[in-house]
This record gives sequence, C-alpha cells and structure tokens, in this order.
Amino acid sequence: MISKEILQKVRKIEIRTKGMVNSIFGGEYQSAFKGRGMEFSEVREYIYGDDIRQIDWNVTARTGDLFIKKFEEEREQTLMLCVDISPSGVFGSRGQSKMELAIEICAVLAFSAIKNGDKVGLVLFTDEIEKVIPPKKGRLHVLRLIRELLTTEPEGNGTDISEALSYINRLLNRRAIIILASDFQDNQYDRQLKITNRKHDLVNIFINDKLEDDLPNLGLIPLKDAETGEEILVDTSSEKVRNEYRRKRRQQKEELRNQSLRRKIDMIEVETNASYIRPLIAFFRRRMHRY
Repeated sequence: MISKEILQKVRKIEIRTKGMVNSIFGGEYQSAFKGRGMEFSEVREYIYGDDIRQIDWNVTARTGDLFIKKFEEEREQTLMLCVDISPSGVFGSRGQSKMELAIEICAVLAFSAIKNGDKVGLVLFTDEIEKVIPPKKGRLHVLRLIRELLTTEPEGNGTDISEALSYINRLLNRRAIIILASDFQDNQYDRQLKITNRKHDLVNIFINDKLEDDLPNLGLIPLKDAETGEEILVDTSSEKVRNEYRRKRRQQKEELRNQSLRRKIDMIEVETNASYIRPLIAFFRRRMHRY
C-alpha cells in the first residue's frame, strides 16, 4: 500500500513540475529532442539530385539499377532516466537534498516527454541495479516513476556508473535519450560513457551541493563517507586543510567537465541551493542552436 504522505508528495511534485512543463519546458523539450532520430522506411529508385550517400548498394547490385534508402523522422522516442540513488544523494545543506533535486528535474523531463508523445523509463542504481521500470507513455506511468524515485530504498552503498550504463546498453536495442542524474562520486566509467554516447543521446546531470565544495571552519570534526562508511577526523580550522580540500574538489569538477567536452556529451550542472530552471533552459537552448 502507498502511504498518504507519499501520495501527497507525488501530487505536489506533479502540480509543481507540470506547471513548469506547460509554461516553460514543453516546447523547449520538443525543440531539443523531438524528431532527431531517423528510421529506415523503404528503398526507391534513384532520382537525379538525390543524395548519393543514401544509395543502397546491396539492392543496386542485386537489381542493376540505382536505389536509395528512404528514411522517415521517428515520431516516437524513448527517454530513459538513469538515476543514482546511492547514500550520498541524501545530503543537502540548504533545505533540499541532492536526491530531492534529482527527482524534481526527472519529473519535469518525464512530463515534457509524455506531452510530446514519447515513452519514459527508469533505471535506479547504486553500485548495483536497484530497480528498472520499462518505458511507457502516459501520466499515470510518470506518477509511478515519481513514486519509485521517492520510495525505493537502496541496497547498495556505493556508486557504479559504468555498470548502470552497461546495463542500459544491453537493455535498449534502439537509440534513446539517456538522462544520467548523479553526483558522480565514482571513477573508471569513461569507457562506458563513450559507448553509451555513441549508441544513444546521452545527457549528464551533475547534481552538487555547495557545502561539498568548501569546508566550513568548525574546528576538529568527524567526516563520514556516506557510501563507504569510512570516518576520519578533519581539522577544519586549518586553512591549509580547507584550501587543499577546495583544490581537490575543484579539480574533480573540472575533470568531469573536461570528460564531457572530450566525449561531446551534454552536461547540465545544478545546485541544491539554486533554481534548476536557468541551467535547464540554457541546456535546451544550446541544443536548439546546435541543430
């Protein structure tokens, strides 16, 4: 049974995010994603002026006449939300956790997708695959995805992005839009990023909390890694310690940005203490200008 509290949370998210889809994001999503895929329809005889790159050489060799492949714009696409639900996602210093932010952004994208007639699916992961909801259409299906995002208790403690992407590559035969939402507290996943981006339209959503970028001066405090459970004492009164922490964190974020640029993967950076509307709109606009 689904508790009344969870139903109220789902309804609250639906009202807030559907309002934004109707007023802001619906058209942006359609311009950025809709109709980018092309599927094979049939072959027909070559007509002077046709693109020679579309010649079907197998049919041409078999018949002795020039034939070209005819393609049609795909009217239906699949949006797959791949969401990191590892323990580090519960952190939030400004009234909203990283996981809560991820859920709201996923809801916006899911409602935008079904408004445009697309299917939406969900893969929840930690250092293992936690839950998979196959792609479907419709409002009730999106509400189910939001419920799963709100209620799924992870069994794993770490983050394995490589395994999540590998699973999606095995799961989906046709090209899809893959939204990877994570705080990217992982490494050794670059190869799978490359493979997934080649097979699909991959978009990384990097979810960050400002407090993770800069240690406050609180004296000697215990810091515990939410995923490994390791705990150490850190002297945050030391300027040297704070500067080194800040430097390493800045380096990690820069490496993630460079990785996305190198692989030509779109990345959206969002913060728990700021609105996600501006970075999301900026992402959609970049996509539109590119095409």
